[in-house]
Amino acid sequence: MLGLSKTALTHSLSFVLPETCNMAAAMETEQLGLEIFETVAGCEEHVEKEELPRLEPFYVERYSWSQLKKLLTDTRKYHGYMMAKAPHDFMFVKKNDPEGPHSHRIYYLAMSGENRENTLFYSEIPKTINKAAVLMLSWKPLLDLFQASLDYGMYSREEELLRERKRIGTIGIASYDYHRGSGTFLFQAGSGIYHIKDGGPHGFTQQPLRPNLVETSCPNIRMDPKLCPADPNWIAFIHSNDIWISNLETREERRLTFVHNELANIEEDPKSAGVATFVLQEEFDRYTGYWWCPDTKPTLNGGKILRILYEENDESEVEIIHVTSPLLETRRTDSFRYPKTGTANPKVTFKMSEITIDAEGRIADVVDKELVQPFEILFEGVEYIARAGWTPEGKYAWSILLDRSQTRLQIVLIPPALFIPVEDDAMERQKLIDTVPDSVTPLIIYEETTDVWINIHDIFHIFPQAHEDEIEFIFASECKTGFRHLYKITSVLRESKYKRSCGGLPAPSDFKCPIKEELAVTSGEWEVLGRHGSNDCDMFISKYSNQKSPHCVSLYRLTGPEDDVAQRAKDFWAMILDSAGPLPDYVPPEIFSFESSTGFTLYGMMYKPHNLQPGKKYPTVLFIYGGPQVQLVNNRFKGIKYFRLNTLASLGYVVVVIDNRGSCHRGLKFEGAFKYKMGQIEIEDQVEGLQYLASQHDFIDLDRVGIHGWSYGGYLSLMALMQRSDIFRVAIAGAPVTLWMFYDTGYTERYMGHPEHNEQGYYLGSVAMQAENFPSEPNRLLLLHGFLDENVHFAHTSILLSFLVRAGKPYDLQIYPQERHSIRVPESGEHYELHLLYYLQENLGSHIAALKAM
Repeated sequence: MLGLSKTALTHSLSFVLPETCNMAAAMETEQLGLEIFETVAGCEEHVEKEELPRLEPFYVERYSWSQLKKLLTDTRKYHGYMMAKAPHDFMFVKKNDPEGPHSHRIYYLAMSGENRENTLFYSEIPKTINKAAVLMLSWKPLLDLFQASLDYGMYSREEELLRERKRIGTIGIASYDYHRGSGTFLFQAGSGIYHIKDGGPHGFTQQPLRPNLVETSCPNIRMDPKLCPADPNWIAFIHSNDIWISNLETREERRLTFVHNELANIEEDPKSAGVATFVLQEEFDRYTGYWWCPDTKPTLNGGKILRILYEENDESEVEIIHVTSPLLETRRTDSFRYPKTGTANPKVTFKMSEITIDAEGRIADVVDKELVQPFEILFEGVEYIARAGWTPEGKYAWSILLDRSQTRLQIVLIPPALFIPVEDDAMERQKLIDTVPDSVTPLIIYEETTDVWINIHDIFHIFPQAHEDEIEFIFASECKTGFRHLYKITSVLRESKYKRSCGGLPAPSDFKCPIKEELAVTSGEWEVLGRHGSNDCDMFISKYSNQKSPHCVSLYRLTGPEDDVAQRAKDFWAMILDSAGPLPDYVPPEIFSFESSTGFTLYGMMYKPHNLQPGKKYPTVLFIYGGPQVQLVNNRFKGIKYFRLNTLASLGYVVVVIDNRGSCHRGLKFEGAFKYKMGQIEIEDQVEGLQYLASQHDFIDLDRVGIHGWSYGGYLSLMALMQRSDIFRVAIAGAPVTLWMFYDTGYTERYMGHPEHNEQGYYLGSVAMQAENFPSEPNRLLLLHGFLDENVHFAHTSILLSFLVRAGKPYDLQIYPQERHSIRVPESGEHYELHLLYYLQENLGSHIAALKAM
């Protein structure tokens, strides 16, 4: 049998020191918490304490596979509560009818009740309300749902991968674009792009609208559609890794870039335009690679020039990963560019497309432009284009740039005049370069550095320019206090010291602009997470939930003087979504906290067994993520994934969730605790939390602890079994990273540094390299992995299995042939839940599991 835990000893043994013991032994025993004896006069005498009652283990009921399947089917009748995602992506549109009863119309995405697709709705917002009663706004469908659904179905490979990156689990419309002046909506649905008009000069509809399909001559899928803010008749989209534009009225269509050749051999076709590559999508949450200018430049003949800033990528040096489907009916191989840590990233640059529109609204000319000097010269040391866009007037493009270590961030302004037409002839190109004045350079309006890492976000707002030589903006920074807060910054736009015409290369500081003023807008040991709000700033949405009740969504109006924001107050106006209230058979977890030995307060949640019996100790399951950018413990309602934890508690398990050092929203020092040493500190915090709980609750059985997680949680599940097999009886690891050398640059190097500079950290953090430390008993390790996983490749599990076999260690394996990193096929999800419950039952919680452990 496994050795008894310290807590189990405290509860079940009457322990007597032999007469030959010494004081050091007594002190050591007392440190273990075995306060069941006293030492007197050098152990010459002892006094036994009263024996504590022995707690008997509670064994979960043992179900057959079929019985468990029925149990899960029965619990899913409550899943509708969990799946009804709250409305999101709100857009306020002001009504210009002084006599009408409504002041605003609000648009949003929400799930329809009939077919559970995400689609567009709207609600009318009344000018006045009866404050004695709560007003519930009605949801009105903006679209003829049947017509909009015609093109839904199986997603293309491109959209399937994008949905993986965005972690989108619903079907239907994922996002939309809206132009206020014209009332034009643009959105993608399945393989089609659609548009409708509502609001603007056309007024507001009272009936669902039939979406208009944007017709095209493109043979393949079109992605990432956007309305031109300067002329909403024009849209842009990505087709086969190049940028195209189309006119919604005339249906004129034009390909703007020609970097991709649509070759079957990916090795010979490494370039893309307007596309965010894998690492930018997965690790920096940037899903686009092109940006319309909000303003036009007039031409002499009554036309205008539209501009698009875009990113061009060259992935020639990026490694190609091949993933072959194991299904005989498909048997296809998917190939991906995937930069493993320490290897080459894509080469990036900015370019600009200028489209001349004649007086009749047709394309007269398209000019492709490049930077006057190479990107790596103008932006020395920059590895990642994290964000980009345009200033409100379209005078400058802007970008947020990061170095490879992600410890230096720069915000730069890029004048359009810095771009010249692409010219192959060297002499002609030099003539074009000579026409660009020395005064035209990038302008670094802000820079910050850290010795931890910089977390990229979307909290950046540029104000309209009031002075030609200054620019004001709001930016959120963690680097100043260790917590992300808002700062209002004014930078002076100073001409660069660098003179291109004099030859030579610019110094890193040549383009820096002085900071005139920097004011902290928020402060404290808490974090600003995002930016949301209406353009008119007189209404806002509040989304609220707690552990017991699902989301409710409310509408508030701001009252008070408009010229004094600090004096404005919130006034409840109406409900958009009322909470469903406590769910049947759902027992929410209890939140707890404890002071860890590291000095940090750690937080956790505990789901108690539903029918807790006195005198029993219960098997415990630790549900874990534990990695950066995620916080599991908070007073929010949890989704379907956590309903699984409720099911475990209903069967008789204690379920524990703990946020260890490294998780987010606790400040950069807390998150940065595992810099260069992922996998080396997290389990310490988790074990300390388990031991704290066991000291407070005698129903926790530390001899029967299982651990389960997915992705980083799968990785830590392996680490837990490898490092502390004395604590963790069973580990169920889903899609785990097992060798950090196999994971991508953007993530791994942010937290672990370059592998050449942290060999020891990479070794200690990679479970595959330490397979000999896994336990030798069977029924303790279950690995789960989607075979088509393009994020944490199945190779991670394969190499771990190879090392486990070499070390003679037992394991169990469950492969999901149709799944990527997330489980999306309903049958796969059901099988995963079933397998999880059955494996825990057989190897941790039931009486048969106790016999196996002997």
